[in-house]
This record gives sequence, C-alpha cells and structure tokens, in this order.
Amino acid sequence: MKSYLIKRLLAMIVTLWVIITLTFFLMHSIPGSPFNEERATSEAVQKNLEAYYHLDEPLLVQYGMYLKSVVTLDFGPSIKKSSQTVNEMLGRGFPVSFELGMVTLMIATLSGIILGIIAALRHNGLIDYLAMTIAVLGISIPNFVMATLLIQQVAVNWGILPVATWTSVRHMILPTLALATGPMALIARLTRSSMLEVLTQDYIRTAKAKGLSPVKIVVKHALRNALLPVVTVMGTLAASILTGTFVIEKIFAIPGMGKYFVESINTRDYPVIMGTTVFYSAILILMLFLVDLAYGVLDPRIKLHKKEGR
Repeated sequence: MKSYLIKRLLAMIVTLWVIITLTFFLMHSIPGSPFNEERATSEAVQKNLEAYYHLDEPLLVQYGMYLKSVVTLDFGPSIKKSSQTVNEMLGRGFPVSFELGMVTLMIATLSGIILGIIAALRHNGLIDYLAMTIAVLGISIPNFVMATLLIQQVAVNWGILPVATWTSVRHMILPTLALATGPMALIARLTRSSMLEVLTQDYIRTAKAKGLSPVKIVVKHALRNALLPVVTVMGTLAASILTGTFVIEKIFAIPGMGKYFVESINTRDYPVIMGTTVFYSAILILMLFLVDLAYGVLDPRIKLHKKEGR
C-alpha cells in the first residue's frame, strides 16, 4: 500500500505539472496581452503594467516564476481586479461552486441509482421503458439548454421558483436540476445494465433459493457489485459537474468561481485563468485517486499487491 500511494502521489504531481505547463504555454500563445483593450492607457503605462506583472520577462522566466507561485500556493493578484488576489477569489467563490457541485452530485447519484434499480427489476416493462426514456432525454439535452427551459417554464411561466442568485434553498433547486439531469441519466443507464448482469449470477440464484427477500437480495448482494461501473465514472462525472457549474453559475447569476473564470477568459486575466485551472485540476486529480481507493471498499477481491519476483 505504501509503495502504491507513493507511486500515485508522484503520478498526480506529474499530471498536475503537465496540465499547468500546457495551460500556461497555450494561454500565452494567443497574440496580444491583457492590456491591449485599454485604449485610454498610454503605451508607457501599458509597459509599466506589463513590467509589474512580469509580462515583459521571457516566457520561460515567467513559467519558472509561476511554478514557484504554485508551490507556495500564492497565485498572485488579478490583473483586471488589482485590489483582489486570486486566492481571495478562490476563497470567496469556490465554496459556492463546491456546494452546488456536491449537492448536484449527491442528487444525481442517488436518483440515478434508484431509477436504474427500478428499471432493472421491471425489465422490459412500462417502468423500465419510461425510466430509460427519461435517461435518454437527460443525456441528450445539454445542461445550459435545460437551465433555459427550467427558467422559462418553472420560474417565468409558473412563477414557482426564483430565477437567480444564491441566497436560500429555493434558489438552489433550478440550477441543481439543470446540472443533475445529465449525470443522473448516465448513472441510471449504468446501474440498470450492471444490475441486469448481476441478477443473472449464480450467487443471486442461490440467495433466491434460500428464500431471502427481494429487498435483501438487491441491497445486500446485488447492489454492491452493480455499483462498480458507477464508481468507475464517478471521477470524470465529478469533473464534468464541477466544471459544468461555470456555465450554470453564469446563467443563474450564482456568485461562484464560474463568474470569475468566465470574466477572466473574456478579459485575458492570466493569473485568474491559471489559478482556477490549477486549483480545479488538483481537486479533480484527487477525486480520481479516491475513486480508485473506493474499488477496494466495494469489492474486496480488488487488492493492491506486488507482482511475484519484484
């Protein structure tokens, strides 16, 4: 286990370094600078600003300085909002984005698993067809389209829920639903197909022959193995949800990281773009690592061991 953890830690560091490097050089490969649009600013002032933010240094020097800032966890000041640092923006916006993402992930996971189990137990029945129709629609409709439909129908036409901001539980419902429909549909399809396969196994037949109740067979014996494919996609699913919040936050005017990230791209605020990318990449890499560890919890047959002769 110790050897495995060390190898994974090194792999995570290398992965994060590759992401930082690619993002840094791709971002700087775009012609121009963040101060090009400041037409009211003289050329001398622009040069002073570039010197202040070290944008006049050679690219490799800037790259080395940024790697140092990442190691010290200091992402520097925002270019467009000089009174704020990137760390302050992350501290203010990330808790909101994280709350939205985690609530969405929990709702999508629980509802998707329940829907998949019901569809598998009612295989080729009306409930199965209805559940899979909902799943197909959930996968087919992008979250920003779903957000627009929910706003128009639920908020504007019916007037049931508020449209924007993030001040109460009622404000969380529409953006959470907009984000959760796609992941819920994917989890439902995976759970259904995996559960159908597990229910045909010999140990399930044995459990039925012993007279165990259907609920006990599903919960205690079938569900644990059926969840392995779901766990497989949880890392990438969490990634898509957390990054998908950026668009949803912009649509619903939620004060999360999406607000800062979208603005930073439009204004070419390099520190905010890099800081957000590094921060989210580190979190998502950690999530993928936790997913790997979850395999051993769900299936004790999956163990970490050294190969013989090594």
